[in-house]
Amino acid sequence: MSKPVTGWVAAFAVIAAVCAAPALAQNSAPVDYGDPAAWLCLPDRDDACAVDQTTTFIAGDGSMAYEGWRRDPYAPIDCFYVYPTVSRDETANSDMTAGPGENGVAGAQFARFGSVCRTFAPLYRQATLTALRSRMSGGEMAFDVELGYNDVRAAWAHYLENENNGRGVVLIGHSQGASVLLRMIAEHIDGHPAQENVVSAILLGTNVQVPEGGGVGGSFRDLPLCRSDTQTGCIVTYSTYRSTIPPDPRALFGRGQGDYVAGCTNPAALAGGAAELSSYLGAGNVTPGGSWVDGGTDVETAYVSVPGLLTGECVSADGFSFLEVTVNGNPRDARADDIGGDIMTAGGPSATWGLHLIDVAVAMGDLVDLVQRQGEAFLEGSQR
Repeated sequence: MSKPVTGWVAAFAVIAAVCAAPALAQNSAPVDYGDPAAWLCLPDRDDACAVDQTTTFIAGDGSMAYEGWRRDPYAPIDCFYVYPTVSRDETANSDMTAGPGENGVAGAQFARFGSVCRTFAPLYRQATLTALRSRMSGGEMAFDVELGYNDVRAAWAHYLENENNGRGVVLIGHSQGASVLLRMIAEHIDGHPAQENVVSAILLGTNVQVPEGGGVGGSFRDLPLCRSDTQTGCIVTYSTYRSTIPPDPRALFGRGQGDYVAGCTNPAALAGGAAELSSYLGAGNVTPGGSWVDGGTDVETAYVSVPGLLTGECVSADGFSFLEVTVNGNPRDARADDIGGDIMTAGGPSATWGLHLIDVAVAMGDLVDLVQRQGEAFLEGSQR
């Protein structure tokens, strides 16, 4: 049995890059997750995961159709979500009050899963955008990494004791949230009794370390990458970059560590190869200054899907493994030929960050479908 990679902080590369700051013991009293106010999302509640997910589908010829959405209060499995760095609080670690960042990202990244699973998302005292920007610009604002991690651990323990009742659960996280889950899974789920209830873990925008060529080892002792939609107890992970802007040597995501490579699983083609991505983009994720349809009706829904516009394939290059996203624009039709979502620098789209902001959105439909199929496989296996 291989030894897990212990450099878990490196999994969230941005935080790792600035983690020279000493930890601060601020607001360190334990959170009571028996209090519903400590949760961003809970089942059967009008909260951040109950927002409308109605989507405008835009065909290649510019025609539009609408897809409705319904939260399933009787979903047979659960989803436990830890959100990325979104807090706009002015302190180094966030408080336990949801602001626009927390509420907005739950709607964009997690609410859609409510059609196939009960939704649980704890608030946690994460390292804030304020701290991140300070450290990246040479400032000295220090945050407490352990504070947010211990919050999520406490929330997970509360969920297991009071809500799980033997149900299958999918763990979902992005960026800082995925880093927190990566560590928690390695320390408290992988090889522990709770592993029996894990349908899968979706860890996006982070660096899950695996042996080159597949198999288990690296970040986890027992949990392999998912390679089919009926496989359970496995990991889905990727970071996205444009096919036209691969990661540069300073890139933060998709980076291997030591003898390991970053895992990459294409949720649209788990066995490998290229496939069309079922994206659910924010209506604002069109090319800056552009529109989804030339001279057409404005999009009135919060979300847009563009069938056939994006394809994805896991590739490896220069020490990086990542989901390469190709935009299949057609200048001869009425639909937009490109998408937004890049982090922009003075020289244009950043090859250091890639499409990190829309890691989840580019394959949202594939991820939700995968969770449904894995949930069905988990239930079938548990009934044998």
